[in-house]
Amino acid sequence: MKIGGREFDLKNHTYIMGILNVTPDSFSDGGKYNRLDDALFHVEEMIGEGMDLLDIGGESTRPGYTFVSAEEETERVVPVIEAVKRRFDVPISLDTYKAEVAKEGIKAGADMINDIWGLKYDPDMAGVIKRAGIPCVLMHNRKEADYHQFVEDVIMDLKETIQIAKNSGIRDEQIVLDPGIGFGKTYEQNLKMIGSLERLLELEYPILLGASRKSVVGLTLDLPADQRMEGTLVTTVFGVVKGCSFVRVHDIKEHVRAVKMAEAILLSGGADLPRGRFC
Repeated sequence: MKIGGREFDLKNHTYIMGILNVTPDSFSDGGKYNRLDDALFHVEEMIGEGMDLLDIGGESTRPGYTFVSAEEETERVVPVIEAVKRRFDVPISLDTYKAEVAKEGIKAGADMINDIWGLKYDPDMAGVIKRAGIPCVLMHNRKEADYHQFVEDVIMDLKETIQIAKNSGIRDEQIVLDPGIGFGKTYEQNLKMIGSLERLLELEYPILLGASRKSVVGLTLDLPADQRMEGTLVTTVFGVVKGCSFVRVHDIKEHVRAVKMAEAILLSGGADLPRGRFC
């Protein structure tokens, strides 16, 4: 898959997506990178630690978040995208579910759209992505954690998202799926989803895992957001073993090392490989 000017070998490596929230209220780092200079310093830091691509978000989507208008969200993210593009050579993903924000972000230089509603919130989003001809991360989400057969229902929901993408002309090779850890799921369901990631490979698309510092880690370890790195590292190793092509994380250096170690063990032949990886 090509994202921006870089080729990603999604069958043979798990890549690190770094998180940059330019919001006042994100659950883990809200308000830390609102100023452009602070945001750019953090991007430089993450690149130095081995980040492969950057995910920029202008609206917190934590539980109980405050809705932000498309205009305000655009005002937050566009200057940052433009500044990152001018200063650094790193592919940029824009985390938004609003078509208007996506459109303006793409004009500013975004190379990928990361939609937490999997094209189901804004009916214009699929068309924006298709016309731009860029890759997209399509996440599983529900308004309520109400399932009959949990994993099977998640797969069914993602199939609906894939069909929306196909009907709009988005090509298969431009699609990445995200199981949506922390979205429309109970604590127990989040754990089960992380343990069942290999099931999503049945859909034959690359998988992105985003569990960094989330409540599933906090509730398990009884720790606040700024003390959840070790728990997140475990989810990342599970992601590598289960066949994920991307992990979306806050702490870059530690996750680069964890991925490298997990892949070395898999490549040694000392563990069963998930279908479609390292082949």
